[in-house]
Amino acid sequence: MARATITITQHLNYAPGHAVSFTANQALFNTVVAFYFDVIQAHEQILTLKAKEALTALEILTHTTERNPHPVMPLSEIHEDIPAMFRRAAINAALGSAKSFYSNLKRWKNRCEKAEAKGKTFTDRPPVPPRTWNKSVPFYAGLWRERTQNSVMLKVWTGACWSWIKVRISGRSLPTDHEIGSPQLIRHGKEWRLHTPVEKAFTAPAKVEEQIKAQIPIKICAVDLNLGEQIAVCSVQNAEGTTLATRFIGGGDAVSGFRKKALGRIARNRRKTGIIAEGEQDNVARFQKLRNRNDSEAHRVSRRIVQFALEEGASIIVFEHLGNLKPEKGKYSRRGNEKRAYWMKGRIFRYTRYKAWHECIITSRVNPRNTSRDCARCGAKVVRYAQGWHPQDGYTIGAPLVRCPACQMRGHADRNASIVIGQRLFARYRHPVTQEKPQARRVRSGRVVKATGVVVSQDAQNRKPPSMAAARHGDRHEHGTAQTGSLWMDEHLSSFPTQLRLFSE
Repeated sequence: MARATITITQHLNYAPGHAVSFTANQALFNTVVAFYFDVIQAHEQILTLKAKEALTALEILTHTTERNPHPVMPLSEIHEDIPAMFRRAAINAALGSAKSFYSNLKRWKNRCEKAEAKGKTFTDRPPVPPRTWNKSVPFYAGLWRERTQNSVMLKVWTGACWSWIKVRISGRSLPTDHEIGSPQLIRHGKEWRLHTPVEKAFTAPAKVEEQIKAQIPIKICAVDLNLGEQIAVCSVQNAEGTTLATRFIGGGDAVSGFRKKALGRIARNRRKTGIIAEGEQDNVARFQKLRNRNDSEAHRVSRRIVQFALEEGASIIVFEHLGNLKPEKGKYSRRGNEKRAYWMKGRIFRYTRYKAWHECIITSRVNPRNTSRDCARCGAKVVRYAQGWHPQDGYTIGAPLVRCPACQMRGHADRNASIVIGQRLFARYRHPVTQEKPQARRVRSGRVVKATGVVVSQDAQNRKPPSMAAARHGDRHEHGTAQTGSLWMDEHLSSFPTQLRLFSE
């Protein structure tokens, strides 16, 4: 069984005085976490134990009981009467931070030893333990009760005593078919919100390779992410290579214009003083707006990609493996805009991956090389141009249309790229190679599609006996043959109108 976890964020309606109690409760929690982190540093062997064993060991070292009246490092010196679940939540938080710190320290020592062995100077500074703590408080069972769709009771430290506080809840309701985890009180700016993890159990889908190699019909959703108006272009294909549906997800120009305007204002504000304080973020509110807009767009696009895959019955969503993308040189607003557009691409993939997994859909990535330059019908290099132009050759980056000089295919450039992305996923597991390469121009076999306009086969034109290898290749109906059901775009030249109309969301 597989599990998928998502977090439901809900707004809280509370009295102004309760906010002070929430702050005091978080301060006490971080004090206890810092105490247990010091205990772990004094007893590093605890990190070799399992989670439950480590929890028991830390309680024996710190908690006073009838059987353990004199612990080695008593927690009572920090605070009296701390609830058991509050203490255990702090122990788990400290264990997580300690494991992270010592793992980073171990990796740093390994890098240092490798550098010294090679006679190189190692200048990286070692990791240091946390100097300050700002962890949010989780409410384990016993720290909350009487939870309904509209309210919940929370046990918090008010600064003077432990008290039960009832707060009203608004926003998204919890799903009934999920297992509800421990809620967490998190501060967002000047307000507090309740984050609740919910977990769903389901049968894990088969791996990508197993699904493609299995003798069952499957559908994949190939996604091409762009910097223009169409942020994402999705094409659903089946195992035979037929493109069943395409969806354009727009809104790129609006978010790009918003980013450019905000970055322009930031640049003007910086020019007024000409000084940027070291270690201090300038234009905090404007940068926060940029992050919020990028995050919102990434969530919107990823949700629509998953919805489209669900509507068409796709079991795999495939992207390009985009990494190390760098903006072009130019003005600050242009460079910063392009850089954040690349960041948003990465967010779209990450958000799509966890949302798709929650719907029992898996994601994959393929080599992005020449996905926009290869023809999805024959594999030749395409000519990319804008509406109203009909060049014979050339490639204009960002132009919306493509034409293949070899097979006369015409269509939308991003749609062609999304189909090529899907074809590469099928080719990876049906024709395994050590390194994935862009599709080469395919040689047609003896059987010819009428749409190609060829009257006789190439073998007949050459006046030579038919190639047995080519004939066998065509008999298997594999990728690259001239069969009707091969992995080509399913439209012919006559099916594309002169004025291309796009479906945009």
